[in-house]
Amino acid sequence: MNLTKLSKIVSHALRHEPWLYELELDNQGWVNIEDLISALQGQQSEWKDLNQADIVKMINTSSKQRHEVKNNRIRALYGHSLPGKLQKRKAVPPEQLFHGTAPSMVSRIMETGLRPMSRQYVHLSIDTVMANKVGSRKAKDPLILLINAKEAHESGVVFYAGNDAVWLADTVPPEFIAIYTAS
Repeated sequence: MNLTKLSKIVSHALRHEPWLYELELDNQGWVNIEDLISALQGQQSEWKDLNQADIVKMINTSSKQRHEVKNNRIRALYGHSLPGKLQKRKAVPPEQLFHGTAPSMVSRIMETGLRPMSRQYVHLSIDTVMANKVGSRKAKDPLILLINAKEAHESGVVFYAGNDAVWLADTVPPEFIAIYTAS
């Protein structure tokens, strides 16, 4: 079974267009895992033998921790583009976070801050390696931005824990953003 392909279709179903799979997410993004499996089996013959163990293996082998399973339910942890905001738990962020972006976007970001654009939240990484991976989807040689998360939080910017590697925010004003330079 192609776990990468499975991760992509599960992400699409849980993050972007659950209605295409006839899934109904609750206000925290959860859906019964059997409903998801049935929906995927009905979409493509490739998934006719899909089972819960396959989903759990996909989650456990993924380096990006996009999904979680709990009490026979599954949800995407971040990256939603659905209408209506999924509720996240507010949390105190680490001192610094990072954001990878295309060099062409930096002047705009430094002027207006980070905004979620087509997603529900701004995505921030805990380290430069992850920020570079994310940024490389936008540009061949992304720039890494340093977010002074501690100061932003103390000034009232709300942060949410996405997972061990990703933090979320509604927005990040420009005064808490700098271009990262390795020391």
